[in-house]
Amino acid sequence: MLLLSGCAIKPAAPKEDRSPADPWEPLNRQIHGFNTGLDRFTLKPIAKGYEKVVPQVMRTGVGNFSSNLRTPLNALNHFLQGKGRTGMNEIGRFIANSTIGVLGIIDVATYMGMEQHNEDFGQTFAVWGVPAGPFVVVPILGPRTLRHAVSIPLNIYGDLLIHYDNASVRDKLYILRLIDIRQRLFKAETLLEGSQDRYLSVREAYLQHRQYVIHDGDPPVDDDLFDDLFDDEEEEP
Repeated sequence: MLLLSGCAIKPAAPKEDRSPADPWEPLNRQIHGFNTGLDRFTLKPIAKGYEKVVPQVMRTGVGNFSSNLRTPLNALNHFLQGKGRTGMNEIGRFIANSTIGVLGIIDVATYMGMEQHNEDFGQTFAVWGVPAGPFVVVPILGPRTLRHAVSIPLNIYGDLLIHYDNASVRDKLYILRLIDIRQRLFKAETLLEGSQDRYLSVREAYLQHRQYVIHDGDPPVDDDLFDDLFDDEEEEP
């Protein structure tokens, strides 16, 4: 672990130049470097082997099964946010996929017109008005806001898999889920190719995505961003 944490890491910006959303940048960069090194030598090669050996149809089934186990968590958070209609939609998805879809391996609910709407406790806290707090990189789990990070135990407990009594089977399913998730991130990872500062790219992508999902695909316009753009245009000769 000490060897992996020694991977090359770009230095943090000077304190006066740091983003207000990332006051812990020096520590975050160290953890990001550790996570990247750990992934490079362990999970990533395993996920590549998984992608090569396991057919697409089976990988889709694994993803569907795993997603179905988290559907009650989605429903609960919809209800906590006052979204009764989408909460009932998630319950309908869970019933359809768990029965007709053979324990969720086949996503029949989507074919029936019940689209999936993922929600977690971090999003619920945001709707309740809890501030996002600083950006933080969690060891192994990766980028979060502080609000999202403190909700991790609730999200884990809300996952049906953790309540399965057979620890041997449960742990194997967790490992399979982790490998499958890592494999599905390969496409997103291509967006980071050529990035001069991978840490900044990951941070900005994560923060923008969280704003997108918290506001159900319609995030508020950043007036400060437009002001900066107009100021830059006015300064041009």
